[in-house]
Amino acid sequence: MLKKIQHIKKLGVFDDFSWDSEVKNKGGAVQNFVDINIIYGRNYSGKTTLSRIARALETRTLSDKYGAPSFQLKFADNSDVTLAALTTHDKNIRVFNEDFIRDNLRFITNPDDSIEPFAILGDDNNKIEKEIEALEEELGSSIEGQETGLFADKKQAAVAYSNAFASHKQSNESLEKQLGDKATNKDIGIKYKPERFGDQNYTITKLKADITTVSSPDFQPLTSEQVSEHEKLIDEKVLPAIPKFSSPQLSFLSLALEVETLVTKPISESDKIQALVKDAVLNRWVNEGRSHHRNKHEKCAFCDNEISTERWAELDKHFDEESEQLEKSIDALLAKIETENQTIQSALTIDQSAFYSKFHSQLTALNLRLKAATKDYQLALGNLTKQLKARKGDILNVKDYENPADCTAKLTQIWQDYSDLCAQSELFSSSLADEQTKAKADLRLKEVAEYLLTIDYQAQLNSIETLRQKRDEAQQAQAIINTNITQKQAQVTAKKRELNDEEKGAKKVNEYLNNFFGHQFLTLEAKKDEGPTQEAKRIRFEVIRDGKKAYHLSEGECSLLAFCYFLAKLDDVATKDSNPIIWIDDPISSLDGNHIFFIYSLLNAEVVEKGKFAQLFVSTHNLDFLKYLRMLNGKYIDPAGSGKLKSYQKDFFVVIRQGKFSTIQSMPDYLKKYITEFNYLFHQIYKCANVESVNDANFNSFYNFANNARKFFEIYLYYKYPDQTSDEDKLKLFFGDEKIPAVLVDRINNEFSHLKGCFESGSIPIDVPEMQTAARQIIDRLKQDNEQFSSLMRSVGEAVEVETV
Repeated sequence: MLKKIQHIKKLGVFDDFSWDSEVKNKGGAVQNFVDINIIYGRNYSGKTTLSRIARALETRTLSDKYGAPSFQLKFADNSDVTLAALTTHDKNIRVFNEDFIRDNLRFITNPDDSIEPFAILGDDNNKIEKEIEALEEELGSSIEGQETGLFADKKQAAVAYSNAFASHKQSNESLEKQLGDKATNKDIGIKYKPERFGDQNYTITKLKADITTVSSPDFQPLTSEQVSEHEKLIDEKVLPAIPKFSSPQLSFLSLALEVETLVTKPISESDKIQALVKDAVLNRWVNEGRSHHRNKHEKCAFCDNEISTERWAELDKHFDEESEQLEKSIDALLAKIETENQTIQSALTIDQSAFYSKFHSQLTALNLRLKAATKDYQLALGNLTKQLKARKGDILNVKDYENPADCTAKLTQIWQDYSDLCAQSELFSSSLADEQTKAKADLRLKEVAEYLLTIDYQAQLNSIETLRQKRDEAQQAQAIINTNITQKQAQVTAKKRELNDEEKGAKKVNEYLNNFFGHQFLTLEAKKDEGPTQEAKRIRFEVIRDGKKAYHLSEGECSLLAFCYFLAKLDDVATKDSNPIIWIDDPISSLDGNHIFFIYSLLNAEVVEKGKFAQLFVSTHNLDFLKYLRMLNGKYIDPAGSGKLKSYQKDFFVVIRQGKFSTIQSMPDYLKKYITEFNYLFHQIYKCANVESVNDANFNSFYNFANNARKFFEIYLYYKYPDQTSDEDKLKLFFGDEKIPAVLVDRINNEFSHLKGCFESGSIPIDVPEMQTAARQIIDRLKQDNEQFSSLMRSVGEAVEVETV
């Protein structure tokens, strides 16, 4: 059932129509379509446009002359049909409008053309009917809630597929949410930690790309140490340039050669005091004593004996210039060794803070090597010093030279390695941003890998895949059943075509023309065009008058024929028993009053009373036809009510054109409630007679009473007393022996309706008690004709008063 036309945009006279904001009842609630819907609108207000939207559902296409329109129809099952869904919807609808007439009754525009034929089931086809019956039994019932056969299987398969689809969707959406949270959630999302993971525009798409990376067998996550290094790296700032280091020139080899020369250098033995030669300590003591006594003491400070000139000569010969020169050379070489030692000691101090954390581990190792090598070099220098000091202490005696290990190459390599690290650090300054980006990417991949373990990603993937397979299997099972149903339905259709009888379609139209309209001058006949084969023969309908093809039909005849054709077509093979939505647009064009009533009678008898529809729409511009349409009533068997009869719901709508554009509204009471103005006038008098307390809401009943009463009596008394009696006499006849009411009503009618000769009445308030008294007298008099009064009460929706005896 069509619930409402949600919106219409840029389609005909509907520019931007919205149902929920415009179609509302008196209480302000949205008024939806019901079982039977009567639509009134003046010509050019948009009724045909609405019917064309409905016909677009039937033909599955809309004229491309509308430009770029859009519309949305909402149905009771919460499904929608839009312009884009015209070819895919499953709604069953039949529309009568001028497009239907043009497409099916082409003879109206081209007298030499024919009417599109349709078929009704033929006779004497018992065998085929039994085959059809068997197929339909296998298909079963498709009625909602009462499915049997293949349709029951279809419903079960649909439920199974729906459940499988929902399970797969729920599981998939759950995983997607977890991934989405990890990508963009403010609490745990990678997007909101760019300082660590490096991408403030991170998305779930990028996360899935990272998942592909970490899921590769070649992926190796960072170790704890690597994580620590990466964290330090991403905190790095560009460091100032490292002071340039120049490695000193080492002289170990030359020093060693000099030491060897001095240690092994012999001293001449002539004129030597043998006692001193043999005792190096004594020799050193004596030599030091010389410096203490020369030119200072004539006597020995130790033994107090005089030191003779001869003794000084002996000592000077013993401590000659050669030995003194050797000792000086040794002292000079010791100084050079000490200088070399100081150079080595201060040559290089490694400051890790000047380097990026990336190089700290290498610097630590290099510093250990540097200290070890420096110590070895200093030990070697100490060995040379020791040998020199030993020779100096025994200057007269040659010593054996001991060659220490040379660590020059080791120190030189360490200094070179340090220089290389300095160069690398300088180079790293220019690539720091790239290195930090790579470090953040590595940390992000580790974060992703750990998150996958946390949410048990692979297990969820496996579960989703299993559910997907179940969904696909359920979908395949559903497709198989649907295909089976389609094939069975095609077989039924094919077999029904074997029963087709186009001539019966023509006879059905003729039956309507004769029985409802008494039109015996026009008939339809089924003609068969000969073809080369039996299958090539084509049936066509022709309009016949007096045994000949009819030409020059009047507009009224065309309207009658077209509507009879449409109703007969509801019994064709494609439509019979399908209970479609029926939309009928203004079927009374160019018809007189009698034929308008016949159209209503045919519609009521053949459609409404027989329940051939799921929902009915009838639109008109004709107030006479609207009057009849108010009387449309019918009942249907309620499947939910154990087969009880239930009345169709009926409601009224109007299409109103406002300037260039139109809208749909709930029909106001003055059009919907009153069959004629006479009924309305009666209702206003009845309301005036029964007002208990006068207030601003009902005071208009008294101000309008004179006009309402005058017009009511003009209609009522004309039909009750259709002779030439005067209005005053007719009032007296109406009230009978009670003359006062007649006089009172006549006065009110004249003075308060026209203010004739009593202008001052218009300058004072209405006398409410006088009006209500007259109204009650009229109602009391009408009650005397109980049948008519009860009918009038029912016509205006008031409860019929039951007189108590």
